[in-house]
Amino acid sequence: MEETGGASAYGASLAGGGFNFHKFVRQPQTIVRLLSWIFAIVVFACITTEGYVNPSHSAEAKCIFNQKDSVCSYAVGIGVIAFLACVAFLMLDAYLPLMSNAQERKYAVMADLGFSGVWTFLWFVCFCLLASQWGRTQDVSGIPEDAAQATVAFSFFSIATWGILTYFALGRYRRGVDDVAVQPYIEPPPDHHSPYSPTYAPDSFPPSTYNPTTYSAYPTSEPNMYPQPQFVPNIQPQVDAGYQPPAF
Repeated sequence: MEETGGASAYGASLAGGGFNFHKFVRQPQTIVRLLSWIFAIVVFACITTEGYVNPSHSAEAKCIFNQKDSVCSYAVGIGVIAFLACVAFLMLDAYLPLMSNAQERKYAVMADLGFSGVWTFLWFVCFCLLASQWGRTQDVSGIPEDAAQATVAFSFFSIATWGILTYFALGRYRRGVDDVAVQPYIEPPPDHHSPYSPTYAPDSFPPSTYNPTTYSAYPTSEPNMYPQPQFVPNIQPQVDAGYQPPAF
């Protein structure tokens, strides 16, 4: 399930979210996966119940698709594995929002993407084999044609549903990579109402514009209780030029 608010990774909140059953069953990925599950049941059920008949010239049961047992075995194997995989991935889709580790979600989405892509190709091969061998079947007497045609048709429908699941998984993987990518640092706009100066990133310090503050004399109207004496020049005393100091 995809979260639209807050930080997210691979379709869910990074902190882990709760499970919403009604939202889960209504999302397109769950609906397509349920259709793939039903189509797989139809394919292997038609072959296992009506895919083998006894030809008029043999007592051994043969595959209705041109008596090629390998074709029936291939279709049954692909259908059974697809059935089990749909159940497993439905449980994984329900558990994905409960994962708080983005790395675990990445592995889950990559597993879904890889398996869906491979099974899209394998269903295409299955459809080609079934359609080709059914077209080459000559004797259709005693063969349940409805079962054979249903098997071919639902193998074709499975190509579409598994292709859509591959597309959904690829979209979740791309969104998840974008969500967990490290975002570059963006300087917030300065707050002119804040008494503090804005902070800067470590590599983006502005050039220093510091100017020393000068202070003027503090004006006062109080009288000076301790006046400083005025400057008096140092005057040498005048001595009489004819005075001779006495000799002892």
